[in-house]
Order: sequence, then structure tokens, then C-alpha cells
Amino acid sequence: MTTQHPLLLIDDDQRLADMVSEYLSQSGYAVDCALEGATGLSALHRNQFDLVILDLMLPDMDGLDICRHIRTQPGQAAKMPVLILTAKGDPMDRVIGLELGADDYLTKPFEPRELLARVRTLLRRHGNDEMSAAAVLPLMRFGALEIDRGARRVTLHGQWITLTSYQFDMLVMMAENAGRVLTREQLTRMVRGRHLDAFDRSVDVQIGRIRAAIEVDAKDPKRILTVRGMGYVFVKHQA
Repeated sequence: MTTQHPLLLIDDDQRLADMVSEYLSQSGYAVDCALEGATGLSALHRNQFDLVILDLMLPDMDGLDICRHIRTQPGQAAKMPVLILTAKGDPMDRVIGLELGADDYLTKPFEPRELLARVRTLLRRHGNDEMSAAAVLPLMRFGALEIDRGARRVTLHGQWITLTSYQFDMLVMMAENAGRVLTREQLTRMVRGRHLDAFDRSVDVQIGRIRAAIEVDAKDPKRILTVRGMGYVFVKHQA
């Protein structure tokens, strides 16, 4: 089996790291493991990875700091998908991780098959066939906002807007359904391919991040509106 993508796993649990590395390697991925945050950051600076699997509970530093560091890198490096691993009872860390730009999360303990499914979804969402996609996906224009689905790029007044791959896909999904109210459950199922967990507010977190990027005033949005008791709607006609 040929290697598809180089991945970086940052987790201080040696047994879990060995298990994940072996399982993903059998599925064709090249996995580099780091047992400390500093080692993981060093690996990120030395090598290019297509995705990072990041434990938030590290012995030498906060995993959230690593997520923040990735999102502040220049160019394409800032867009690298990040899948965070959280302890089952830590919803706040999960929310903060999403606010910092993580693309998805998985709570421990988890099934290796679910991890593999999440990795595949993120890599597919991030896209590696951008040139062929650009040839068949027309540019979406909403006033000063332009969404290039092929190049996976968003511009506002000609300025490039930085979004995570999950945020980009959520924006595209809403734009493709402009004028139609989408519930949180629909957005989660359509973008992530899974059902929304009870009390899961990750959709609201991501909508907030998207609004901060594309709205003049995120507290008074004009592009993505909240429909109380239902969900969100993307406005068709924008200035």
C-alpha cells in the first residue's frame, strides 16, 4: 500500500501513540509521533504534514498553545487540518480548541476506526485536487464576498480571508443553500457526516468564527443570520 499523507500525532501516551501509529500506517498513512509539545513543534518546523492529531493534555505545554501556534503560521501552513483529542469530561477545552481554529475533535477513549474516519474526512475536506476542482466549480459571489470552492479560498473586498477547512466547508454549505434555514443538526450532518451530540455547541462556535471573518460587525451580522429556535440562514443578496 502506498503512503497517502504524512500525519503528525502529538500525544504523551506512548501506548496510544503506538496503537494509532500502527493502525493509521496500515491504512496507508505515514505517522510521525511526538510525546511532548516541544518535540511536536520542532517536527512542525522541520517537516511538512497534511494533518495534525493533537492531544490537549501534554506534560510540558498546553495543547491549545500548539493549536494557536499552527493557526498563526504564514501561508498554507496555517490551514493545516487539526484534530484535537480531549478527555471525555472536558467540554470547555473542546470549545476553546474550536475557537482557536481546530477542525474537529475526538474524545478519549475512542475507536481507531472512528479516528480513521475523521482523518479521512478532514483530508478530503482540505482537498488535494484543487486544480481539477477549480475547473468545474464556478466562483460564488455575494456582493463583496467571493467564495472559490475549487481553490478553497474566500475573499472579502479583494482581501483573502483565513478560515479553517471546517469553517470553509460550513460557509460553502450555507452559501449553496442561501436563503434556506439550516439547523445545527443539518449543518453537522452535511459538513461532518455525523449527528450532533446533545448540548454540543461547536456549530455556534464555528459560526461565530466565520462571522468574525466575513462580517463588518460580528455582533450585528448581515450575511449569516440567526433564526431563533431553528438555526442559521445565509443571506442571498449582500452588499
